[in-house]
Amino acid sequence: QLQLVESGGGYVQPGGSLRLSCVASGFALDGYATGWFRQAPGKEREVISCVIQSDDTSYCPELTPGRFTISRDDAKNTVYLQMNGLQPEDTATYFCAADFKPFRLLRGEADIWGQGTQVTVSS
Repeated sequence: QLQLVESGGGYVQPGGSLRLSCVASGFALDGYATGWFRQAPGKEREVISCVIQSDDTSYCPELTPGRFTISRDDAKNTVYLQMNGLQPEDTATYFCAADFKPFRLLRGEADIWGQGTQVTVSS
């Protein structure tokens, strides 16, 4: 079974940081494009950032340039999202996704999705 499992979400005060992790099981990330997305209640899903392989920079237009950084370690089969300077408007469920076709992630589409991890930014 192809799975992505996110972790690292939680409550944080404005200005704080979190690092999300997304571990793949049942398949190797090598060869897949991967991305991070988020969705707040009542809003559409947003693309945050996407990479095709380790050491890549994002090929998706970054939602929050300079604040959120995607990285990937294919040896650990894991994708990360480092989030700094979090603000209340960043409150959402964060998802990772993987697909063989990088352009699909640009459109917010993917064959494999994680279940999501909640991030809440509040004082």
